[in-house]
Amino acid sequence: MKRRISSGSRPHKPRAALQLDRAPVTASPADVHEVAAGNPFQSGAVNRNGLNGLSQCGTVGLSTGTFHVSAVQPINYVIEEVEGLLDPENKTLLRGVVPDSFPSRLSLDPCQPGERRLVVIDDNVYRIYGAQLREYFNVNGVEATIVPLPTMEANKSFDLVYEIARQAEAFKLNRRKEPIIAIGGGVCLDVAGLFSNLYRRNTPVIKVPTTLMAAIDASIGIKTAVNFENRKNKLGTYCPPLGVFIDRTFLRTLDQRNISNGAAEMLKMACVKDAPLFHLLEQNADQLRATSFQDKVASVAMRRSIQGMLEELEPNLWEHILCRLVDFGHTFSPEIEMAALAHGDELLHGEAVNIDMALTTQISYARGLITAEEQARVIGIMQRFRLPMWHPVCSPDLFLKGLKDTTKARDGLQRVPLMSGIGCAVFVNDISPAEIYSAAAALQTFAMQRSHCFAENSSIVAASAKLAVPV
Repeated sequence: MKRRISSGSRPHKPRAALQLDRAPVTASPADVHEVAAGNPFQSGAVNRNGLNGLSQCGTVGLSTGTFHVSAVQPINYVIEEVEGLLDPENKTLLRGVVPDSFPSRLSLDPCQPGERRLVVIDDNVYRIYGAQLREYFNVNGVEATIVPLPTMEANKSFDLVYEIARQAEAFKLNRRKEPIIAIGGGVCLDVAGLFSNLYRRNTPVIKVPTTLMAAIDASIGIKTAVNFENRKNKLGTYCPPLGVFIDRTFLRTLDQRNISNGAAEMLKMACVKDAPLFHLLEQNADQLRATSFQDKVASVAMRRSIQGMLEELEPNLWEHILCRLVDFGHTFSPEIEMAALAHGDELLHGEAVNIDMALTTQISYARGLITAEEQARVIGIMQRFRLPMWHPVCSPDLFLKGLKDTTKARDGLQRVPLMSGIGCAVFVNDISPAEIYSAAAALQTFAMQRSHCFAENSSIVAASAKLAVPV
């Protein structure tokens, strides 16, 4: 092909083609596939003397000066239900890393006596289970350094990450053989996950959720984050865990407010994706709350919630698809949650999500996307779980601020999921300020007229199980 030279430019002599140091290595089709899949370790393309042309771009860069890099890192982790995780006879928590695996894979074999573990644990969880946890490792002959931390939304910052880093350095953590174990709620798992991704650029982490929210939401994805400049989860990474072990017996020691907090995320998936789960919650909300999700119905509800979340997360782990059903209840809620925290009247994450869902359900009703009966059913479940629909910091201006920030994060479009029936949703990009003002007024009037306080969240306005005033 002749190079076209523009008028007035000087012709360039073609450069002599650069030669490989050796003849290119012949690769079998299987080898070529391995290279294309981003796993050169089995292809013979690495650790060879001389240039060999087996990188993804071949030898093109030698003559053009432009090099292309293409690699894929597989994501492969396990989420397991486990009963009696802290029983010394149960070796699940002692599982380690498969030697030389890439990416790191969870071994089926427990570590041997004399091996070590660094355990990051929420300090409230430690007060309840600390003695049992120490006994577990002592009986199994494992040297464990246990780090209790005050992991709450108010201090979800890099200070916690730095503290874990200091402990890991003192521990002399071997990231190839010694996975970190994180035990706690969503904040604890987020912070420990972020540290794991940063320490030596990736250290395996095993997550043990101890709240309902963490078990069905925070622990099962790959996002990590801390808050920054009063903005929720503004600094974070994507870091798949080595494994997640869910033991529902931890939920027995949760207070009712935290049970309801997790139920909000469960309701989220039920509203926009899973009608059978919605019916299950509708029929069993009181029982689920009273038993702290310990019966067979709870097992079904949790499994459906996890299944629904993973069906949405797995094909979109890095969120390249910006229309996401899992964002139902997450358009306005980050702003609500952080405003309440700054106000000194903290909302739990699921409580803020529920206010968001109540607001958007009102918008759905006003648009004719759901019927009055469907809206009443949603509100009824919220009330049976004692979830709030309003908070003193709520206002149309706060909601508009949240929508603006979320729209920016979603690349300039609102992409707000709205219910279009039980278990169904549509995405919209045209929610107007007038709609928000109208829906907020209806929701606030309803909540204030029928509000009453509950012992477990006495500072939160909550509405009774009746239909919000139609817009």
